[in-house]
Amino acid sequence: MWLDRLAGQSPSPAASQPPSRAYSPAPARSSSGLGPYITSQQRPGFTPRSSSLSLASADSSASSLLVSSRRATGSNLKQTTTAYAGPDPVDILAALLGGSSTSAPDLSQRPTTSITSEDLNDVFDFGELSLSSLALSDESQSTSIDGTTLQSAEEHEHSKARFEELHQSIQACDEILASVEINLASFRNDLATVSADIETLQARSATLNVRLENRKAVEKGLAPAVEEISVSPVVVAKIADGHVDEAWVKALNEIDKKDTAYKKGGSDLERNKGLQDLGPLLEKLVQKAIERIRDFLVAQIKALRSPHINAQIIQQQNFLKFKELFSFLHKHHPALAEEICLAYMNTMRWYYANQFTRYENALKKIKLHVLDKLDVLGNEDTSRRGAALSSSRIAGPPHDAFNLGRRVDILRTSNQAAISSYLAEEDQSTHYLETPFRNFNLALIDNVTAEYTFLASFFSPALSYSTISRHFAYIFDPTLQLGQALTKSIVSETYDAIGLLLSIRLNQHFQFELQRRKIPAADGYINGTAMLLWPRLQFVMNAHCESVRALTTALPTRPPPKAEQAKLSTAPHVVTQRFGQLLHGILSMSTEAGDDEPVVTSLRRLRSEMEAFLTKYSTAFGTDKRKRERFLYTNYSLVLTIISDVGGKLATEEQEHFEGLKTAFQEAA
Repeated sequence: MWLDRLAGQSPSPAASQPPSRAYSPAPARSSSGLGPYITSQQRPGFTPRSSSLSLASADSSASSLLVSSRRATGSNLKQTTTAYAGPDPVDILAALLGGSSTSAPDLSQRPTTSITSEDLNDVFDFGELSLSSLALSDESQSTSIDGTTLQSAEEHEHSKARFEELHQSIQACDEILASVEINLASFRNDLATVSADIETLQARSATLNVRLENRKAVEKGLAPAVEEISVSPVVVAKIADGHVDEAWVKALNEIDKKDTAYKKGGSDLERNKGLQDLGPLLEKLVQKAIERIRDFLVAQIKALRSPHINAQIIQQQNFLKFKELFSFLHKHHPALAEEICLAYMNTMRWYYANQFTRYENALKKIKLHVLDKLDVLGNEDTSRRGAALSSSRIAGPPHDAFNLGRRVDILRTSNQAAISSYLAEEDQSTHYLETPFRNFNLALIDNVTAEYTFLASFFSPALSYSTISRHFAYIFDPTLQLGQALTKSIVSETYDAIGLLLSIRLNQHFQFELQRRKIPAADGYINGTAMLLWPRLQFVMNAHCESVRALTTALPTRPPPKAEQAKLSTAPHVVTQRFGQLLHGILSMSTEAGDDEPVVTSLRRLRSEMEAFLTKYSTAFGTDKRKRERFLYTNYSLVLTIISDVGGKLATEEQEHFEGLKTAFQEAA
């Protein structure tokens, strides 16, 4: 009985590990403890449930446990109960008692099943080795009873706890996955609802798009017709009660367009009920707009009459900014527009006449050099004949009637601003006649430009340019007459040829400036001023010629005695120096002048008179031809030296002429 019990037990855990067997080329087997072969008592493809006692050894880690759990393991408890065919138990006992534990056969390694025909059909893989090479190979593979090392009870308990912990983790994961599944299902249901809503919205959007396109098509066709027969309440309120500003002008333009369209559609009034209803409303709005425009323009015209007001500021900010108002008024009420225009013209006529009268009075307070008939070339002081300059009288501040000097700067200055009334009244220095002439006309030209530009901008296209020119002439007529009266008072008694020619050049400059600014309305004033200046300059030049001629006539016809001839000097005569300075001034202001100017003829006449005077004066040297020629040479040389730095066509001609005279008498020098 003991032997039978011994034969039925498994080897002790303390038994040594079975010896390793040589490497086998047989295919991989399942880790079933029933033997190295698959028995016919097991179903193909079925893996028995593994036991916790045979899954892992005591020293295996968690990772080896997971790996071993994936293996197809078997259990010794489920071995088949076939007839025992192993060694005799007596032999085994004898071996044990003999103490040879190492040589005792490992009963657990013996197969407990018989080989079937199915096992013979297995294919063995020897690799690249032959059977004899495989038998001699040193490779070995340790085996165990059931493919795993035996484990103690404590190790099984430890593994059990770990598996329970793993089981709990799996259960927790199952719970989380269940909640996730519930959430996903809910989300799927929500997506289905949203998808249905989106489909509904898409359908509604398509419907709305169709309706929108239809409405646009209808609006495109009806909008012009509806706009023609309707007026916005905002426009009505703005015209009736709104402040006159840019928005009010826009509303006025809209009313004007609708009124124009209403009048053009006169043939459709009987058929169109909307137009019939619109007519009375438009008429009332137009009348209200005319009333508002009248009040606004009258208020601005009254502002122009305020003392110390700058008319150009009001014109720019209150008139030109709302220039559409007069066009509307002239279109719908021409008589009232004409009255408003006349009121403006009378106001500005008074404004400019008043302002320029004050300015003229201020300019008249400027002290001027008085040049009368004694300031001519032939007015010679015989007691100081050899002096460079001479005068038989002393009248007023000292001045030079023949020298241009710095007076020409008035033509070249870049300062285009006129002197103010206050500065003119406070100025204590003495000036020549061109100073008040320039300041008055410069201020006049600037105001003429501003006013004509305003009239052309504000009253057109309601009024033609010819009508605007007539209105301008009406406004500025007193002022222009005042300017010509000032010019006449300045030049009527003067003998200042330099000042007169400077005024003529200034007047020509003003004419060019008006042409550049495209202001044709002041051409009459410019021409009238020129008609005052040129004749006076001719008169003064004739006075110079007559004075030289009188001086020539006064010379004795016979030469003086030889004693007096010896006292005569060949130095330049004082009249020669005056003539040279006057000639230099005229040529300096005529660099761009043509040969057709009156001053050219007068200058040549004066030159001839001077040559006649010098020739007759040289006869005083008697028979001394050399001394006579030296006198003529020094006089002509002086004139040439004075005018040598002047350019221009006329100056070149004069230089060539006196160069010829100088050369003719050069041998005597």
